[in-house]
Amino acid sequence: MTDSSTDADERDGDLEVEIRRATHDDYEDVASFTGTIWEDRGGDYIPEIYHDWLEDDDEEGKKTFLAEIDGDVAGILQGVMLSPEEAWFQGMRVNPAYQRRGVSQRLNEACFEWAREQGATIGRVMVFSWNSPSLGAARKSDFEPITEFRFATPEPDADASGPLSVSSDPADAWRFWMGSDARDHLRGLGLATEESWALRELTRDDFSRVADETALFVVEGGEADGDDDPTLGERAGARATAYRTRTLERTDDDGAEVTIAEYGLGAWANVDAAQSLFAAIARDAASLGADGTRVLIPETVEYVSDASYAGAGVADEPDFVLGIDLTGT
Repeated sequence: MTDSSTDADERDGDLEVEIRRATHDDYEDVASFTGTIWEDRGGDYIPEIYHDWLEDDDEEGKKTFLAEIDGDVAGILQGVMLSPEEAWFQGMRVNPAYQRRGVSQRLNEACFEWAREQGATIGRVMVFSWNSPSLGAARKSDFEPITEFRFATPEPDADASGPLSVSSDPADAWRFWMGSDARDHLRGLGLATEESWALRELTRDDFSRVADETALFVVEGGEADGDDDPTLGERAGARATAYRTRTLERTDDDGAEVTIAEYGLGAWANVDAAQSLFAAIARDAASLGADGTRVLIPETVEYVSDASYAGAGVADEPDFVLGIDLTGT
């Protein structure tokens, strides 16, 4: 869920901003102002998912904060624990009637405090690259840039093929990931299986778990034409890896319901490996009956151009990830 604040807010005198937990009864008030956001880009998703998005009364590791001013809903923000030390903040929205009045700052403060109480040492947020007001608001709240990524979108294809073989060995996947420039660029992050539109640090256990529970792809070395380094073809080992996080239903621009297969990481050593990786993803998506895919890849000239060269579609714009150190006061 890619977002942050809709405006850079400022304190406004002695304005009283009350922060409390959001409830299902707040739906109409939240929908009334979020429903007008980003109309030129298809609108906001929160009115559509609100009731499913809120945490259950007994749910731990998630809390949705609501800001009120004089009884009016002024803003909303959700915090989610993705690991014992990693918090994810999402769904920041500020009512246009109360922008520049300190609402986003107060929501962030409440969320930071809650995350620290859960044991978080770092908090992260994702912002669309085109949402410059949100980027400014995030920086004002002490978030610092971490990384950027883009989605590749290979078409599902049961007959897709590539020049290299593909396995699902977690140890090979982990070894490749740890030595890859993709890991360096992404700062060790990949899409979380626990929460949609959220990134966290990947662990060795994650690769074993997705191999058992969803799908893991490892492109093997072997002899590959076009390698710049001839020794690469002589060494056994992985040349690319990816994993599936989930399938999700969405409505396309024509109003039709479609199924998207989502993959939390795409990393490779060269174009041959990329072709083989995207082919494996295309076959997997086709086996699920998916209408489309999205694969998180690093936002670099090399990775984006490799993906296009390998025949995969690429999203028009990247997304940015920012983080805040929660160990301070």
